[in-house]
Amino acid sequence: MPGAIKRDHSRFKQIVRGNIRKNLKRYITQGELIGKSGGDVVKVPLPQIETPRFRFGAQEQGGVGQGEGQEGDPVSGQDQQGQPGEGNQEAGDQPGEHAIEADVTLEELAEILGEELQLPRIEPRGASTVTTTVPVYRGIRRIGPESLRHFKRTYREALKRQVSSGTYNQDNPVIVPIKDDMRYRSYKQVPLPQYNALIIYIMDVSGSMGEEQKEIVRLESFWLDTWIKYNYQGVDTRYIIHDAKAREVDEDTFYRTRESGGTLISSAYEEAIRILTEEYSLSEWNVYIFQFSDGDNWSTDDTRHCVDMLRDTILPMSNLFGYGQVKSFFGSGQYITDLRSAFEGEENLVLSEIPDKDSILSSIRDLLGTGK
Repeated sequence: MPGAIKRDHSRFKQIVRGNIRKNLKRYITQGELIGKSGGDVVKVPLPQIETPRFRFGAQEQGGVGQGEGQEGDPVSGQDQQGQPGEGNQEAGDQPGEHAIEADVTLEELAEILGEELQLPRIEPRGASTVTTTVPVYRGIRRIGPESLRHFKRTYREALKRQVSSGTYNQDNPVIVPIKDDMRYRSYKQVPLPQYNALIIYIMDVSGSMGEEQKEIVRLESFWLDTWIKYNYQGVDTRYIIHDAKAREVDEDTFYRTRESGGTLISSAYEEAIRILTEEYSLSEWNVYIFQFSDGDNWSTDDTRHCVDMLRDTILPMSNLFGYGQVKSFFGSGQYITDLRSAFEGEENLVLSEIPDKDSILSSIRDLLGTGK
């Protein structure tokens, strides 16, 4: 029975993974999984599957399959009043169908995302400074908890004892372990180095960035987070918003704030540099910075200043700097053009245009496809 349950569970997981793959674009663009996330698990809505069943009617009623009727005769439906071909239009008193949900870990979700988008695994750059200990089972001992009992070794010891004592009956080979036969797996804690990752999200919250643009940023950031956390054990996440002035905020404020001022991108870069230089040892951290904007900036002078900061400071500090430009009716869209001109061929800077929600999937592939 346990084997059958295991097969059923494996089959169910295959159905869930298949459903996610089939509807991945919808999940990404509509945010169904984000609203159902909690901790390291998300709830995936699944179509309800009903098993067909035969329903038997009262005895001695006529109809096809009962009493008179010939092969090929049409089947006519009847409602409760006996009128053929008409359904009962009155409201029912039975519960309706309900959607079902399956729990899927973020790790499984990241695996599906990576497989579908063919994303390469990230190659860490920073030093592995965080060390955790994990149990490694390498030996056998005579005492231990029952959960660690080694059944094969226990059986072998019992067999050896019965054979050597002459109590083993070849015709009726019953092996009964005693306390002295018990063997248990033993382990020791082994240090395991882990890599750190720092993610900094930067978003323009000036008047030209509307709710639709911020929703695109929210959806894309969830999947960027999911993939990077799949590749690293320890991840810090920081959030910077800016109009003409930048400030660091928490995650909820990041997605809810909207200002009415102008746009000065350099203020956000200065805040990111402050965080990197004052709070982190860059030899120990893998740095990922994702900036989202509608491409508007206050002046060409500030854009040149941003280019200088990127070239001289931010890019040398970062594994990857990703710029995603969302389309806005009020933004000029010029900034991505200026970056393309200034950083052609730059390996750790990735540019992506996101005109609408349907483009989020390709933008994720753009930003994560380098494997950095």
